Amino acid sequence: MTDAEWALIEPCLPVAATGPLPRRVRDQFNGILWRFRTGSGWRDVPERYGPWSTLYSRFSGWAKAGVFCGLMEALIAEAASRGQVGLELVSVDSTIVRAHQESAGLAVAGETLDALEQALTEEKGAPLPEQPPVLRVMRARSQPARTTWTRPRAKIVPPHIDAARPGPVLPNSGDPAAG
Repeated sequence: MTDAEWALIEPCLPVAATGPLPRRVRDQFNGILWRFRTGSGWRDVPERYGPWSTLYSRFSGWAKAGVFCGLMEALIAEAASRGQVGLELVSVDSTIVRAHQESAGLAVAGETLDALEQALTEEKGAPLPEQPPVLRVMRARSQPARTTWTRPRAKIVPPHIDAARPGPVLPNSGDPAAG
C-alpha cells in the first residue's frame, strides 16, 4: 500500500491508546489485504505482516465493529469530493454470487418488459428486432406453468402381526417352552 493510500485509510482505523504502533497497524492491514487478495487461508499469510492469529483477531474485531463499512463509505465520499465516483466502482465477483434455484424462471410484467425494451432501444439506437440477440426475455404467462415436484415419501408399513403365529422366542427369555 502506498503512503498516499495509507493516508486515506489510517484515520478510519481505530487505534486505542494502548493499541499497536501505527506501523504495526499498517502491516496488519496490509496482511489482511494480502490474505483476501490472494484468497489464501489465514495461516498462509507471510510472517512479515505479523502472526496470522493476530491478523485474524484484528480483522474479526474490525469487521464486527463495522470498520470496513465505515472505511468504504469514507473512501467513496472522498472519491465523490474529487468527482471520481462512477459505476466503474461497482464490482461483483461472480465466484461468490449465489442464485436461488427458482431464479432461473424470471417472470416480468408486461409494462416492465415494455419499459426495458424501450430503454434498450434508446440505448442501442435501433429497434429491438434489429439488435443482435444478446438477452432473451419472455413475456410472463397469465398463469404460471410451474409444476411442483415433491419426492415421494417412503411408506412405512408395520410388520404383519398375527396372533396365531407368535414371533420368535429368545433363549433365556423366561418362556418355559423356550429350551
